[in-house]
Amino acid sequence: MNLDVMINLSYLAAALAFAYGIKLLGSASTAVKGNMLSAGAMALSVLATFFDPAIVQFKWIIISMLLGTGLGAYAARTVEMTGMPELVALFNGFGGLASLLVSWAVFHLGVGLDFVTSFTIYCASLIGALTFTGSFIAYAKLAERMDGKPILFKGQHQVNAGLLILTLILGVVFARNPLDSYTTFIFIVILSLVIGVTFVIPIGGADMPVVISFLNSASGLAACFAGFVVKNNVLIVSGSLVGASGMILTLIMCKGMNRTLGNVFFSGLGADVEEEGGGDQGTVKQASPQDAYYVLESAKSLVVVPGYGLAVSQAQHIVRELGDILEENGCDVKYAIHPVAGRMPGHMNVLLAEANVSYDQLATMEDVNPNLEMVDVCMVVGANDVVNTGARDNEKSLLYGMPIIEADKARTIYIFKRSLASGFAGLQNPLFFHDKTYMIFGDAKSSLSNIVAEFKD
Repeated sequence: MNLDVMINLSYLAAALAFAYGIKLLGSASTAVKGNMLSAGAMALSVLATFFDPAIVQFKWIIISMLLGTGLGAYAARTVEMTGMPELVALFNGFGGLASLLVSWAVFHLGVGLDFVTSFTIYCASLIGALTFTGSFIAYAKLAERMDGKPILFKGQHQVNAGLLILTLILGVVFARNPLDSYTTFIFIVILSLVIGVTFVIPIGGADMPVVISFLNSASGLAACFAGFVVKNNVLIVSGSLVGASGMILTLIMCKGMNRTLGNVFFSGLGADVEEEGGGDQGTVKQASPQDAYYVLESAKSLVVVPGYGLAVSQAQHIVRELGDILEENGCDVKYAIHPVAGRMPGHMNVLLAEANVSYDQLATMEDVNPNLEMVDVCMVVGANDVVNTGARDNEKSLLYGMPIIEADKARTIYIFKRSLASGFAGLQNPLFFHDKTYMIFGDAKSSLSNIVAEFKD
């Protein structure tokens, strides 16, 4: 068996491991195994590539690997859960940049540039460049380094369409005659970088989980095209898997919001936060942690709705501790997770898993909503838009039509929040003023700790 066959067999084994690893990621109970299996497949791919005779020196490869490993280990150990969405956005961006640079390097060498190779160089560069800048805009919005609201200007869609059409025309010119089109290629890269910016700035903060998922898919697609450029089978397969799975997740999240992908990218949701029918909606009833303790002590069922505020206050561990105490007290405890809760796909699942919440206690929106009328207490911890009753009841609301966790149907509702400020969508929540709602203002971790202290006393 020659070396080339052994390398490709290793790639095949890695590709199968990638596919199975993604399958394992579909369940919370097997996600860790899936992550480890996929990481092992990537290690096998890199090791097999080292034996490729086309590699003439390893100096810069090893330096780059050491640098990347160091940065990755540092990020994994130091980035808190609240910063994870921003980190994922950065990873997507650098993935797109890597595909752009690989394709650019092959084009710069100018060897074997037939129409098909030139076309794949163009595709990898276009998608990689717009993924890079688009991801950094998403990062800036998530990290609040720029306004999370949509940035709109007159004729924006026409400008974006014009830029994309111009890039496509230049792509045809480049692919037909790449050897004399270096300037054209530079223009393609510049326009693609601009498109990434103009594509993401009109998207509001509430849609960022969908945007991150879509950009993840785009980074995979760019890697797939880069695989065709360098004729690497495992890069083609792994890029295709990331692209396909990312797009499926994007569509699932759009379904969870009852919106189309086009509506997410072109509606500018949240640009005008002064929704009709907003304003003063009633009187807010405030409660103390001690008040909540007396109700929870006698509760037989509890549903916890986590949101981004849970991550900000790092309250996941104290939430689990309270849940354990209530279970010992004979209370049935569930955690209801909305598909777009938090600021990235699966944000709340990861957060609760970090606190060792049992997978059996996690419930989807579809599972929990039919039974909420029989639930004694619903605790909303740091969530806002995913329980906004305006999305169900107010046709004038910008969120109207988005399925929500119907917390208002529970017998008693406690909302843990620092203030009455609007959520990431910038819309007021009528649930705050509901007859059965009691607001517990302040840091969620501190408030929940006080409730736990009451039980222990």
